[in-house]
Amino acid sequence: MEVIKALLLGIIQGITEWLPVSSTGHMILLDQFLHLAGSKKFVDTFLVVIQFGSILAVLILYFEKLNPFSKSKSKKEKKSTWSLWIKVIIAVIPSGVIGVLFEDKIDELFFKPSIVALALIIYGIIMIWLESRNRKPLITKFNQVSYKTAFLIGLFQVLALVPGTSRSGSTIIGATLLGTSRFIAAEFSFFLAIPTMLGASLLKLLKAGFSFTGFEWFIMFIGSLTAFIVSVIVIKFFMSYIKKHDFKAFGIYRIILGLIVFIFFMFN
Repeated sequence: MEVIKALLLGIIQGITEWLPVSSTGHMILLDQFLHLAGSKKFVDTFLVVIQFGSILAVLILYFEKLNPFSKSKSKKEKKSTWSLWIKVIIAVIPSGVIGVLFEDKIDELFFKPSIVALALIIYGIIMIWLESRNRKPLITKFNQVSYKTAFLIGLFQVLALVPGTSRSGSTIIGATLLGTSRFIAAEFSFFLAIPTMLGASLLKLLKAGFSFTGFEWFIMFIGSLTAFIVSVIVIKFFMSYIKKHDFKAFGIYRIILGLIVFIFFMFN
């Protein structure tokens, strides 16, 4: 049963991490019906560590684009790749600093079903509003993303520290408001996930002290592997989808999910 639970949680992680729909909102609902056995320390660590699988999916799918040492790239292209990584690091700094300093306090104050539901609904409305403006994007290539714009996108990622906001959702909304195309907003959100999620996973493991049984490590491996496979499929789907569609459907979905979370916990 624990293996099946790990598979289901890995599937949810792989889907919701990349779509702007909030993995936390789904995990909160799923946790009501699916209780992973083990200590709170293990369960909390599991939910963060399975992100390794999702990160690996991005690294493999975008390996050539993110590899500044590729022999197939010209000197100019390698320089552009290094510039992209600098922009990613700059964008990660705000959430990295605030997350390390205040993560526990933020979870204590905001990790509540009512807050998660409210965040789902509010950002769903913002997403629909953004798409209703029909503004032409000013930034359609990564070399047009300035270091200042990267930092500002990073400030929007700080909002994702509030459960229910969605890391990809906050960065996509921020990037779109700053004038990027949907495609650039989505891909930059993926790239930001690499240091953000890797740092969060390592920090959680360090706090836990790596003190888990062999079976618990196996469960984490199953969850991570599942998250990896599902992430590959979802990322490919998402990037294909936004070439022809906007984010309105995700905004509507967030509002519906937010109402479900709110109603479910109001009657429980």
